[in-house]
Amino acid sequence: MFAPPRPERAGHDPAMAPRLPPTSLTATQLREGIGRGLNTALDAAEAAIARIGEREPDVGAWAFFDPELARARARDLDALRASGRPTGPLHGVPVALKDIIDTNDMPTECGTVLEAGRRPRADAVVTARLRAAGALIIGKTVTTELATYAPGRTRNPRNPAHTPGGSSSGSAAAVADTMVPIAIGTQTNGSVIRPAAFCGVVGFKPSFGLVPRTGILIQSPSLDTVGVFARDIADAALVGDVIAGCDRGDRASAGATAPGLAALAASRPPVTPALAFVKSPIWERADAETGEAFAELTEELGGIDETALPEPFGEALKWHRAIMLSEMAHHYRRYAERGRDSLSPLLADMIEEGRAIAAHDYLLARDWQRLLAAALDAFFDSFDAIITPAAPGPAPEGLGSTGDPAFCTIWQLCGAPSVTLPLLTAGNGLPMGVQVVGRRGLDGRLLRTASWIAARLNGEEHQ
Repeated sequence: MFAPPRPERAGHDPAMAPRLPPTSLTATQLREGIGRGLNTALDAAEAAIARIGEREPDVGAWAFFDPELARARARDLDALRASGRPTGPLHGVPVALKDIIDTNDMPTECGTVLEAGRRPRADAVVTARLRAAGALIIGKTVTTELATYAPGRTRNPRNPAHTPGGSSSGSAAAVADTMVPIAIGTQTNGSVIRPAAFCGVVGFKPSFGLVPRTGILIQSPSLDTVGVFARDIADAALVGDVIAGCDRGDRASAGATAPGLAALAASRPPVTPALAFVKSPIWERADAETGEAFAELTEELGGIDETALPEPFGEALKWHRAIMLSEMAHHYRRYAERGRDSLSPLLADMIEEGRAIAAHDYLLARDWQRLLAAALDAFFDSFDAIITPAAPGPAPEGLGSTGDPAFCTIWQLCGAPSVTLPLLTAGNGLPMGVQVVGRRGLDGRLLRTASWIAARLNGEEHQ
């Protein structure tokens, strides 16, 4: 069950870039190739257009994709470079955005007919920062209905009979199927980590507040977080540096600064990281294959002992649900009033459940959120990172559900950063993610530890 990532791409050496088609390159390689004049942004766009044209009928990752718009934006980027003006760290790299993130030149429909045809007047802050870094925003990826649990039309590119996860289903699938090297998603419960694990890519969910959410659909402002899908940790860190930092439109981002993720992720840990294997209070949801795989994994990492969280974490899922549904009922009220019959029964019931939560229960849940976050910080006084499953098992068969997010809930409630690595393979050939969790605010240190883990399990010396 333990298996290193499949060799589906070349390593980081930029010299490899010209020998491979753009869709086979990481974002780092593609950026370097364009910077050296070995590729152009239009080359990257054409390769993505061809790949999407070939695979989209089977995968269904895209909510909006216009090849001519992509070509026009790529030509603009190539003209900028030809002019001799400075280019950004993502110059010419195709990036996909989850269709709840505003774009002023594309629709943002949030996976619901109630937003059909919506054209934002301005970019989200994340979109604007990506554009300023030279990214080629190539299209919008499928989200579940209003970023909740009713699935969209996306299928898992590893096996189309299985769910890709959600709610950032199209973003995960587009990266896994090499349509784009980078995609942006969001997570309120497990919407980055779970689909990344199911589709076999790296998913990075930063600390709460590190990336501003201005111009993104609001579901639960105490939990909503922007995340990154990538083919490797270096690319996730590169994009994290671009999109992180304070924005006045999002109070949660107050005090957030450029974190220097890429440099720290690429550095060598000063000492061997201290790791804790945490089953978490919902371990009974893990399938037998997950249990066996993590036993092998912890042995490979040097015989890591299991460590238990304090008893109050057993109620974390309850507190998370109270916060999420209360805030969702408030922010989605307009959808229920405009067209309740157009909502899935699942979402309509979630809104009703949220409305029924008493104010004192919501406030109690928020108190517990702060207490558990502080307790988790104290836990990291003894450990560099936690290792735990990203999901109960590999992607479930069927497209009627996006899978169980429970293995992400505690860390999401506490605002801790997490990353999932495609290091395990189930007996049916589907990937299983290893979730690595770090201390809130120490995202670079988490990515460095995750890089060390990946290198160790691949028999490599982490540089």
